[in-house]
Amino acid sequence: MEENLTPLETNDSNRIVQINIEEQMKTAYIDYSMSVIVGRALPDVRDGLKPVHRRILFAMNDLGMSFNKPFKKSARIVGEVLGKYHPHGDSSVYDAIVRMAQEWSMRHTLVDGQGNFGSQDGDGPAAMRYTEVRMQRIGEAMLQDIEKDTVDFQLNFDDSLQEPTVLPTRIPQLLVNGSTGIAVGMATNMMPHNLGEVVDGCIAYIDNRELTAEDLIKYVKAPDFPTGGTIWGMDGVRQGLLTGRGRVVLRGKMHVDTKPSGREQIIITEVPYQVNRDALCDKIGQLVVGKVIEGIAHVNNESNQKEGTRIVIDLKRDAVANVVINMLFKFTELQTSFGINNVALVKGRPKTLNLKELIHEFVEFRHEVVVRRTKFELKEAQKRAHLLLGYLIALDHLDEVIALIRSSATPDIAKENLVNAGWGLDEIQAKAILELRLQRLTGMERDKIREEYDELMKLITHLQELLSNEGMRYDVIKTELLEVKEKFATPRKSEITYLADEMNILDFIAEEDVVITISHLGYIKRTSATEYRQQRRGGRGAIGGKTRDEDFIEHILVASTHHSLIFFTEKGRCHWMKVYEVPEGEKNSKGRAIQNLMQLPPDDKVRAIIDVANLDDKDFVQSHYIVLCTKQGIIKKTLLEDFSRPRQTGVNAITIVEGDQLLDARMTDGSSEIMMAVKSGRAIRFPESKVRPTGRGAIGVTGIEVDEKNDEVIGMICVKKDDIEKTVLVVSEKGFGKRTEIDEYRITNRGGKGVKTINVTDKTGPLVGILDVTEKEDLMITCKSGLTIRTSIADIRAAGRATQGVKLISLQGADEIAAITKLDEVEDIPAVESEGNVNAFVEGSSDTTNQAGNPSNDAENTGEEEPQNN
Repeated sequence: MEENLTPLETNDSNRIVQINIEEQMKTAYIDYSMSVIVGRALPDVRDGLKPVHRRILFAMNDLGMSFNKPFKKSARIVGEVLGKYHPHGDSSVYDAIVRMAQEWSMRHTLVDGQGNFGSQDGDGPAAMRYTEVRMQRIGEAMLQDIEKDTVDFQLNFDDSLQEPTVLPTRIPQLLVNGSTGIAVGMATNMMPHNLGEVVDGCIAYIDNRELTAEDLIKYVKAPDFPTGGTIWGMDGVRQGLLTGRGRVVLRGKMHVDTKPSGREQIIITEVPYQVNRDALCDKIGQLVVGKVIEGIAHVNNESNQKEGTRIVIDLKRDAVANVVINMLFKFTELQTSFGINNVALVKGRPKTLNLKELIHEFVEFRHEVVVRRTKFELKEAQKRAHLLLGYLIALDHLDEVIALIRSSATPDIAKENLVNAGWGLDEIQAKAILELRLQRLTGMERDKIREEYDELMKLITHLQELLSNEGMRYDVIKTELLEVKEKFATPRKSEITYLADEMNILDFIAEEDVVITISHLGYIKRTSATEYRQQRRGGRGAIGGKTRDEDFIEHILVASTHHSLIFFTEKGRCHWMKVYEVPEGEKNSKGRAIQNLMQLPPDDKVRAIIDVANLDDKDFVQSHYIVLCTKQGIIKKTLLEDFSRPRQTGVNAITIVEGDQLLDARMTDGSSEIMMAVKSGRAIRFPESKVRPTGRGAIGVTGIEVDEKNDEVIGMICVKKDDIEKTVLVVSEKGFGKRTEIDEYRITNRGGKGVKTINVTDKTGPLVGILDVTEKEDLMITCKSGLTIRTSIADIRAAGRATQGVKLISLQGADEIAAITKLDEVEDIPAVESEGNVNAFVEGSSDTTNQAGNPSNDAENTGEEEPQNN
């Protein structure tokens, strides 16, 4: 055998090609990678689909599976796609169908599924033999006009059928539903967006081609995920829209509820995109067991298909919900980030695209589709008009035509005779005349033919004008896009939250005065100041907040939504919050626990609130002070600048000795006069200069002597020396009050006993509040029952220091006054009063007779008469 072998070097040398194996491997791998990139992994920029999705929709369209037709088994579709267009395995086709039918995977589902298509908890779909599908309306819109030569077709894998290279979509599918895929050497990860916003962006681009990606972000603001959530920060999103590469941080949505037992629950109602809810619950459980997150008693996934996502996290009694939520964001998928990588095929080549390029490619594709559709419709209209013209000629020579046909031996001879008859007919028209039914020769049918011909000539003229006028074509595109928006657009699901360093959030907050209330048990809310209607002195009031039996409103102040609040607690700590960050609530709502909004220990509570317009104003914070006083009469002054740098955990404001508590805080300009009042009815007045400024950690000095065991300081005011309009208002526990001129209180040194400010008796009860007021202001009184009344300061007549005052509010039973505050005069609030209904203010009442409390004119031993209501 060996002797018969011919050496390769001699006879077969011309069949051997010397190649470099490195080059061969490189070429082969590039060929393979390009086939994966183009044929499987990356979407086309025009219709936003990968080949498998395009083939599924085309096959369903071929089978007539429109949205209003009966469902067909998924296996039928899989077989159709597999056998005709996509020979890559049945699971890949079915998986693609399933995803196109899942509401939590697609922003707008293209397939309408019936049966078990899995769940957001990670459950897999039923087998294809059990599920059924048909197209959604929006899926049909992607195939509209495909029969009008709007796109190119190519041969399928065995050259036996034609399939489209792209769908003539009216939907900007790539931006709306996004795409994800891993190719060879590259990948794509495109976020879904809101259809309405994308359409607005496309129309804006058509109107002005000079718009930049930055300009288009005003229309297409951010991704919009099918599962909702909150987009946390816009820097990464902007990068993605401007460059095609960026990062989205997405958080789940939740709220805090309070159970009847008083314990709080965190209710998660939306999870980030592509997060498995069961896996999230398992992860939370592991973190609790591992003591990474503390304060959680139980977690349960109560989600269902009907009501959507609901994950309930029960907290332990001493847990602070806000702290737990931040830990969940840090350690679980409740906060997830997605990398934006906008890679798509442009003319068969992969390219990274920004927002403008994506919109440009879609708009130009739509223009191409409109041009091709118009040419097709024009061609078809001209063909039909040509036939109708032949009919009209034949009807004009009807007798001759009939005679000519009857005299012809065969149809071919008859056709030839018609062409040669000199009437201007061609072979196509002659053939159509021979095939004409006799009923078309009636008078009515002749009119219909003439009418149809006239309509076609108008259509042909319009189509020719459309082909010659680019502006008209773009108007057609805009009209069709607006139809798409009207039919399919839905409101945005994902909220956008701008971080503090990205923008001035105050630009988006309407500036208005709001009433901030904090209850005794620490529930806070803000309410528009106009919700509190003014009443006359002595009225019974109205409910100002729903509270538990042992709770009552303790602090009230009015502030602008653009201001900052500085909170001082009884243990001497200082915390910060923007006014607009305080949860909004109705006048009679309970509010939110303040521990959920700031890191406040359970055994501490807010005692004073300072309203500051702008903590960033250096001149202001360096020229103003915070004056603090305690129940035991200690007073301290610290520069406002020391409190101008908010910290999440708060800072120490004053060192409190054992047995004492911080009571009040006031902001001054350094030249005020300070007045402190004690429960037994004494008050002291001394210059602010008597208290030297100290640091935040200092103890302070004595402001007023508190000598009785049951006595304590109840309040402090700071009045400017030249403010002659100010008077001192004092209110007792049982609803008595009066105004006194400041000059009636002599100036002394700090640390003295002070002088009498109200005649305290069993009838008045001890002193509970002191305010510096003017007649232009209103007084708001809050009782421990939750009752509030607003009355004009001008209605409270001035009286001497030693009097007991007049009755300001009629209290029921054992009710007592809990807090007083002054309100600036608000325009257009009519003075109305309650008609004995303590649950609501009487709106628009013109009756000014006080029927609520029938207060007696018992200013006894005062030497003065109580003013009557007008």
